[in-house]
Amino acid sequence: MTLKEGMRAPLLAAVVAGFVFKSAQAASPDVVKMISQNCQQCHEVKGIGDFGNVGPSLVGLKERFPDRKDVAAIIYDETKRNPLTAMPPFGRNLILDKQQIDTIVDYLYNQ
Repeated sequence: MTLKEGMRAPLLAAVVAGFVFKSAQAASPDVVKMISQNCQQCHEVKGIGDFGNVGPSLVGLKERFPDRKDVAAIIYDETKRNPLTAMPPFGRNLILDKQQIDTIVDYLYNQ
């Protein structure tokens, strides 16, 4: 059985949309916990309940920082870029390790 020519594109779009929606919804409990404990008090994070407003929103972060290494560096130690920041240096102070920072960046880039 073959699909009619006009049905292929809508069907493909529905499948892709379902996959993207499911991927965004399938965040592991570990990353949600890390973000809740370390980011949400100061930043708006899509899909993570209540949030603070001390720092900038992390929604649409990928558009503002196309290079994910920049975001990882900010989380690791924002004081290198902005010595007067209120943001703790999560990596430098051993609050989060490299793998945890990468996991958070993955979540933020796939919202």
